[in-house]
Amino acid sequence: MDGTVYGNLFALVRKERPLVHHITNRVTINDCANITLCAGAAPVMAEAPEEAAEMAGLAGALVLNIGTLTEAQVGAMLLAGARANERGIPVILDPVGAGATRMRTETVLLLLDELVVAILKGNAGEIGVLSGLGGTVRGVDSGGVSGDPVEVARECARATGTVVAMTGEIDVVSDGRRTFLVANGTPMMGNLSGTGCMAASVTGAFAAVADDMTMVPVAALAAFGLAGESAMKGCSGPYSFRTALFDAMYRLRPADLAVGAKVSVPDGI
Repeated sequence: MDGTVYGNLFALVRKERPLVHHITNRVTINDCANITLCAGAAPVMAEAPEEAAEMAGLAGALVLNIGTLTEAQVGAMLLAGARANERGIPVILDPVGAGATRMRTETVLLLLDELVVAILKGNAGEIGVLSGLGGTVRGVDSGGVSGDPVEVARECARATGTVVAMTGEIDVVSDGRRTFLVANGTPMMGNLSGTGCMAASVTGAFAAVADDMTMVPVAALAAFGLAGESAMKGCSGPYSFRTALFDAMYRLRPADLAVGAKVSVPDGI
């Protein structure tokens, strides 16, 4: 597929440097902030209920991640999400561990019910659970889905009314009608805590400058995966890979993405 649209979107991120508001996972918050910077956007991490809505109103996108969930954080997410919806700011939801505990699953369903979520980005197990077709989650890691991943992503998009980005060896992005496969990335990304959270942050950066939300995770996951491929050159293990990943995201050019994005559509579509 012609990668010009992905390169152009990335160029717009670099040009506009949008503010991306995060209410996110405390385990990976610093990595999320830094990958946002390396992608060309500006991160802000503000989860206090007293300022969450105000900050969301100033941002270009809002990223919600339930990785280290608390009751107070849920309240802040609802306040920030409501303000984002009022102002037409895209909300990206990362349903970390949905299906592992009742609290996580119910929180995701609450956020999907109360807010207009533009993009739901999760692993195969999480998306399988939320699609209603079944998925397994072990802690915050995917146990996968038993059915066709493309159909699971499509059904989840239809059921939730969001664009769904299901990450894995091959990422699947669907709005229920259009479906894309993204093959960029490296297995090393699965050996490092936080790469899924970082992918949501990069998605937020792209969403802040885009009109077509379906193309956002396609471009963002291709860019992040391409950075991962570059980072593998010369790394000796997960932590040297981590450092190289930030550097590779920082060095990645829109022209590199336009040429290197491995995007296709499923057979028969």
